[in-house]
Amino acid sequence: MHLLMILAALAVSGILRCSWTNTPGSWDVRWQRTLFFFLFPPLLMVMTAIAVLCMGPQGQMVGINAGWMSYILTLLSLSVFSGLCLKLAFQGWQSLQSARNCPVVHVDGKRVRLLSTPALFAGQIGFWQPELVVSQGLLETLSPAHVKSVLAHEQGHHHYRDTFWFFWLGWVRSCTAWLPNTEPLWQELLVLRELRADSYAASQVDPLLLAESLLLVVSNATALTTSEICCAALGASVGDTSGGKLRLEQRIEALLAPPQPTPKAQLQFWNSFLLAFLPLVSLIFHT
Repeated sequence: MHLLMILAALAVSGILRCSWTNTPGSWDVRWQRTLFFFLFPPLLMVMTAIAVLCMGPQGQMVGINAGWMSYILTLLSLSVFSGLCLKLAFQGWQSLQSARNCPVVHVDGKRVRLLSTPALFAGQIGFWQPELVVSQGLLETLSPAHVKSVLAHEQGHHHYRDTFWFFWLGWVRSCTAWLPNTEPLWQELLVLRELRADSYAASQVDPLLLAESLLLVVSNATALTTSEICCAALGASVGDTSGGKLRLEQRIEALLAPPQPTPKAQLQFWNSFLLAFLPLVSLIFHT
């Protein structure tokens, strides 16, 4: 019976992921829809695994005997997921230590780490309290006004704690790389993250300056390639992927459009995730 629960969770997760399509719409609609399809299937599978572990390999469920096969399979899966989390945390810690080895300078009244490279780069690196890293090439290439717009964008990432939350989303991505549409959903989350930071910056600086800065960074031939682990950089969503040009156009169009406030997630949206906890109800049927 436990094995049937696992297979059912896998089937539901696969069907949900396959049903996702990247549809246009407002930021909040796209964010909630993408986050649901990205997070709900893994959460459903984890809750199923926890339910199986709690019931154990002994006993019966609705008259069907439990067995060791599903129990060991669940235990191994959760062990792999935990190992991936530790691996990503170590990589993030290494990135943070590398950033902290850079000298500290003050740019536009802000404390930043100076990266000695001609590439154009600006990004937050770390976890809950990330380090703001700016390259020498960016400071030398961009005007003070453009640099200020870039710093405002990075402040947006800090405001929303993007490095922290996207570390966990990145862990989910690693654990569910085998599920359908994992990578398209991840890329959509990245561009929505950047749109949110752009919107935050546009409320403080001229959006046109930020759009120009974005174009300069993206078009730079020696742009710095960084790990996505615990890093939120200005051009993170417009790399050398097939959809990079389209995502760049989205960000430029959003900056040139009239500013709109970024809505907060409604309680009703988070309530939809409660359905993923249904496997725990099976505990009352286990004897």
